Amino acid sequence: MAKEFQSIKFHIDDHVARVTFARSPLNIFNIAMMREILAALNECAQQRGLTAIVFDAASDTRAFSAGVAVEEHAPETVYQMLDAFHSIFRMMAQTAKPFIAVVDGPALGGGCELVAACDLVIASNRARFGQPEIKLGVFPPVAAILLPRIIGQKRACELVLTGELIEADEALRLGLVNYVVPSEELEQKTEALLSKLRELSASSLAMARAALDLGARTGFESTLVEIENLYLHELMKTEDANEGVRAFMEKRKPEWRNR
Repeated sequence: MAKEFQSIKFHIDDHVARVTFARSPLNIFNIAMMREILAALNECAQQRGLTAIVFDAASDTRAFSAGVAVEEHAPETVYQMLDAFHSIFRMMAQTAKPFIAVVDGPALGGGCELVAACDLVIASNRARFGQPEIKLGVFPPVAAILLPRIIGQKRACELVLTGELIEADEALRLGLVNYVVPSEELEQKTEALLSKLRELSASSLAMARAALDLGARTGFESTLVEIENLYLHELMKTEDANEGVRAFMEKRKPEWRNR
């Protein structure tokens, strides 16, 4: 089964769905791309026999994803941007199927948030992870919820408040990823993991994931709504948040006014 999109490749084969990011060069998520990802996930939700849903990147791109398009943080598009992006996570939370991220290269900003939302993560030794949003005067809403639960409050604070990046081995040590392998072995490791899942009952896997969600992600939806309100109605009304976005697009250092 295959469906044509502009910014992603999507197909279902042998009980596994693959959503491949194909927006060269860095798989930056714009609103159109995020809506395509959501459409693919909606189709996955209708497939009862799926044992896993895989996110990966096309071989001709240079990143898993470098995050959400900065220009769409502008006042006229920020509401649509946040809705399109967060709809992906809401759908993931509602879709009781294992999600796997296969990361070869940088997963930054929204790309790192998507990794954090997946159940299993396979990274190459050249993968890097981080939430650099603070350097633009904003913060990552989904990471603010998920990272403390995955890597602990202190390290989550470090990543979100400094915007610094970590290498694959450190992400493994923190528990953000499950496996790190050489880049040339990434697909082999992915197929080995998928082979294990294919031997299992799709319905039992779905129920097991739903059970894990009950324990690990209780309150995600209500917390996300609160953080969205903070982001849209307070943060994006500050001078510095808008200055950070403008400075990035104008390729200059931001001039913070601390308000």
